[in-house]
Amino acid sequence: MTSGAGGVLYVVGTPIGNLEDVTLRALRVLGEVDLIAAEDTRRTARLLAHHGISRPLTSYYDAVERARAPAIVEKLVAGATVALVSDAGTPGVADPGHHLVRGALAAGVPIVPIPGPSAVTALVSVAGLPADRFVFEGFLPSRSGPRRARLAALAAESRALVFFEAARRLAAFLADAADVLGDREAVVARELTKMHEEMLRGRLRELLERVRAADVLRGEVTVLVAGASRGEANEDEAMVDEQIREARAAGKGLRELSLEIARRTGLGRRAIYQRALELMRSRM
Repeated sequence: MTSGAGGVLYVVGTPIGNLEDVTLRALRVLGEVDLIAAEDTRRTARLLAHHGISRPLTSYYDAVERARAPAIVEKLVAGATVALVSDAGTPGVADPGHHLVRGALAAGVPIVPIPGPSAVTALVSVAGLPADRFVFEGFLPSRSGPRRARLAALAAESRALVFFEAARRLAAFLADAADVLGDREAVVARELTKMHEEMLRGRLRELLERVRAADVLRGEVTVLVAGASRGEANEDEAMVDEQIREARAAGKGLRELSLEIARRTGLGRRAIYQRALELMRSRM
C-alpha cells in the first residue's frame, strides 16, 4: 500500500466497545498500511489481534502528539501510508488527531476518512428525545465554576446538548447541569456497546439521585440533555436585553457592559456585544 509519489494519511474510526463494530474497509486499511499511529498501542493491539492483523504501531496520544506529528508527516511525505486511530471512535473528536491532520495538510499529503462508530451518534439514535439537531460539547471543564459558566452559555440553546464525562465526575456534572439548565429530560449512557452497557433516562435531578445512590461508577459516559424550549430561550434573551438597556442607561460602553453581563450570566462576551450592537441600531 506504499505510494511512490507520497503517502496517504487514513483517519480510521474504530469500535467504541464491541470489537465487532468495525467496518470491512477499516480492517482492510489497517491490514495494509505501513504504520498505525495509535492513542493507546495496547488497546489497538487487542483490536488488531482480534481480527488477525499484524502491523507496526507507534503511540500518538495527547501528551506527545505535537512532538510526534512532524516525524509521522516526514514518513508520509516519503511515501509511507499511515492509519491514525484513537482508543475508541474517531480521531479528532475529543481525541488526538488535530495536529497530525494539520501537518499532513500543510505538507500536501492526501487525507482519507474511514468512518466508523461514534458514541455521540449511538446515543442520539436511542435517546428518545428530540435530537434531530444537536450540539456536541465534548468534555466540559472539570472544575465546577468554569463548567457552570459553559453550561450557562448553553442555557438558551434549543438544540439537544451532548457531552462526554468521566464517570467519577458524573454526579458533579449532573448537579451543575440541573442547577444551571433547569430540571430537563436527559439520558446518561455508560459503557456503550460494551458488556455492562447501561442507559439511565429521566430528568436531571432524578438522574443525579440515581447516580449518587449507585456504587462506584466506572467506564465511559455520554450524556444527552434536552435543548431549551423556545419559551426558555426567549426568556433568557429578554433578560440579557434588559441588562444591556440598564447598562447603557448608566452610561456604560459596549465593551464594559458585555464583560460585566458575561461575568454575571456566564454567557459569551462576544454574543452579548453583538446583541448590544443590534439593540443600538434599533435604538434600543
